Amino acid sequence: MTAEGEILFIGCYTPETGGEGAGITAVRRDPGTGALAPLGVAAKTPSPSFLTWHPTLPVVYAVNELVEGAVSAWAVDGASLSPLGTGQSGGAHPCHLAVTPDGRHLVSANYTSGSVAVHRLDGAGALGERTDLLVHDGAGPDPKRQERAHAHMVSPNPGGGAILVVDLGTDAVYRYALEHATGRLVPLAPRVRTHAGAGPRHLARHPDGRRAYLVGELDASVTAYEMDGANGVLHERARVTASEHPDAQPSEIAVSPGGRYVYVAIRGADTISVIALDGPAPAYVTEVPTGGQWPRHFAIIGEHLYVANERSHSVVAFRLNGDSGVPEEPGVVTQLRSPTCVLPAKSF
Repeated sequence: MTAEGEILFIGCYTPETGGEGAGITAVRRDPGTGALAPLGVAAKTPSPSFLTWHPTLPVVYAVNELVEGAVSAWAVDGASLSPLGTGQSGGAHPCHLAVTPDGRHLVSANYTSGSVAVHRLDGAGALGERTDLLVHDGAGPDPKRQERAHAHMVSPNPGGGAILVVDLGTDAVYRYALEHATGRLVPLAPRVRTHAGAGPRHLARHPDGRRAYLVGELDASVTAYEMDGANGVLHERARVTASEHPDAQPSEIAVSPGGRYVYVAIRGADTISVIALDGPAPAYVTEVPTGGQWPRHFAIIGEHLYVANERSHSVVAFRLNGDSGVPEEPGVVTQLRSPTCVLPAKSF
């Protein structure tokens, strides 16, 4: 972070998928006020709807959420991005990706195709060949949203071990080992089954490494799990509803850095739900309006929570109350077209 603030990157939808953005936008964050100052489009690329960092290098990766899906790599120099390769994801509409802790492979989830792709990375973080493409099979009880598999998130264990893949269409969390020599995924049993019709979307890990929380897009549930070490087996412990709004469609979920709260973005209700973790089971606290429409993603950065309101073309910064954990209104609004992902700055 410089004296002028820190650089964040914002993903978006572009006209190729019905959005109005132009690519990955760089913004400068004021850590005191939380305000964001747009610095322009750092990379023109189609629908970079989700972004992630390399664990040890100044390299950012993006999905290109298209019918013929792709993933892209970019070297970071301040607010500038330089291309390090693009590769086909092997499926339609990739929506999430992550780099393995050793920095050698990029794993992505193709939503519409219900598949998981692996790409090799070189020593500079540049994108190499696709080494695997594994297609999920199955369906769920919702005939419109669960007519087939829909892989929605990739979550490697930070310390190495099993890679978890959340699948909305099959009400399941799949577990894989990655063969580093070949770059191929090896399925691990048992698969973690959610309750029917949950439509699991994203999983958030607790900083203690022993707990995880899974949000259901279709029923607004948050399920608490105990994690069985690096092998990623999840044991259900409790369940809470994140919103009673009739049109609730949760998107992102995250645990606060101190581990006291879970936050969930609720599309339809256009709120951030706050769930407390200091009791014997997770407990709903409140919901706070996001200051916009269709909150697709948010990120917690320092004392602030940043919400990407896709349909109202804004990123809104809320200060988190240090005592209650509740986002304080009103938020600081930054106008950006079709934002879908807020990527915090990272030091190397």
